[in-house]
Amino acid sequence: MKKILAAIFLFFMLFSTSSATLAEIVVFNWKTLKYHKPSCQWAKKCTQNCTKVDKKEAIKQGGKPCKVCGG
Repeated sequence: MKKILAAIFLFFMLFSTSSATLAEIVVFNWKTLKYHKPSCQWAKKCTQNCTKVDKKEAIKQGGKPCKVCGG
């Protein structure tokens, strides 16, 4: 039982470390200052003023999350 718990703990530690180093890419609209998940319907419709950036950069530029997808 201890080995199973240790393996689960190790798995979560490795998973949380690897996901923390990955940048979360969002679609950021520079005009409305809203950011969306790339799969969001509004991100797909955005053809002007939108670029793919790191979520931290979007927030740093004053971005707010989309009310549909949550950014």
